[in-house]
Amino acid sequence: MILLLDIGNTHTHLGLATAKGKLRRTLDLPTHNWFAGTGASDLDEFLAGDRVEAAALCSVVPDATPLATLAVQQICKVNPFELTSKTVRGVGIDYPKPQTIGPDRLANALAARHFFGAPAVVVDFGTAVTFDVLDRRGNYIGGIIAPGLNAMTDYLHEKTALLPKIEIRDIRAVVGKSTEQAMLIGAVRGYRGLVRELVKALRTALKARRLPVIATGGYAKLIASGLPEITAVCPHLTLEGLHIFYRHSAGGKTCE
Repeated sequence: MILLLDIGNTHTHLGLATAKGKLRRTLDLPTHNWFAGTGASDLDEFLAGDRVEAAALCSVVPDATPLATLAVQQICKVNPFELTSKTVRGVGIDYPKPQTIGPDRLANALAARHFFGAPAVVVDFGTAVTFDVLDRRGNYIGGIIAPGLNAMTDYLHEKTALLPKIEIRDIRAVVGKSTEQAMLIGAVRGYRGLVRELVKALRTALKARRLPVIATGGYAKLIASGLPEITAVCPHLTLEGLHIFYRHSAGGKTCE
């Protein structure tokens, strides 16, 4: 089995896949656990005794990377391949400072090119909402970053006296009849509008009549609902990109 770790600001997404890339199971654990000293035991429990032949990781939390790497080495007896702008294979980079690109964004781009071709756009609904763009040559050329849904609504709650903390969910109303409804409309419908407008602008900039737009991340399915601009919803796109990266790094084939 191949162990995959996507270390994000809030959560670390774990995946266990076959050599051909089929995900057998996944788990989200708080990234804080690596610093709290419980990450290794969480990983061991997740593996449930399965033998790990290799591992690949990407991380946007540099201080957590060595802690996760050590846990993998101790538990799995392998050294994980780390995806960075210097180690990525299978996608070009046309960007002024490649080292500043989040490795998870490169994993998304790698998976998008592999499964959908180029040009393509990945919209990742995580702590931030990120748009990652591949040109027609299959090069990562940059992207767009906006505040995440939770970040926006939590900020409104924390910085105002009367706005409540809300649970993000779909809403049919267009005019809010309560404070909660009004916030949900602004968040959910507002983000659909944001995605629609940015995809339109990207299609024009790329001069692309056909532009696959792949949504991933926690709120991908929610926001993509009723949004025809979204071509596909792939909840585990980053982990799939990591597996493709592993296969490149290990010298394996990248196509089934």
